[in-house]
Amino acid sequence: MAYIYPGPGTAAAVTLNLKVTGDTLGLDVPALQNVTLNAANDVFTWTQLDQASKLQIATTATNSLGMNIVLDQGTFFGTTTASEEAKTAGIFGLSTDKTRVEFELYLGDTSAGGAGKTISGTGYITGLAPTVSADSPVWVTPITITVDSDYTVA
Repeated sequence: MAYIYPGPGTAAAVTLNLKVTGDTLGLDVPALQNVTLNAANDVFTWTQLDQASKLQIATTATNSLGMNIVLDQGTFFGTTTASEEAKTAGIFGLSTDKTRVEFELYLGDTSAGGAGKTISGTGYITGLAPTVSADSPVWVTPITITVDSDYTVA
């Protein structure tokens, strides 16, 4: 992966799309900030009387996708004119209704002739906490997608 440089003429991009089963286009989430992709395998550890070291084995993973976003009213609260569930509910509605979402995180890097990679999965939106202040006069919120399946890379 290349560096993400948000300058004119660059071909690197990170985009997030959220869908609900039945949606075809989904909801593109604008204004992403500091995206964190977490793939944390748990490890079970035990000791045996015949071993000098502890033994370990990997178990199921706890995966999540976290980021901050600058709020866009239509994306956050949804829009009544949309025909797809993700766009109608918005990020806030998907979270409060506990709707399972399908996500696609595109890590674009076409600067070196590559096609970029897409990491996808399913999960639930949590961790919304919009804030605004005099020093930061735009609404910003953290958002976490707790992943309930394996990641798929394409």
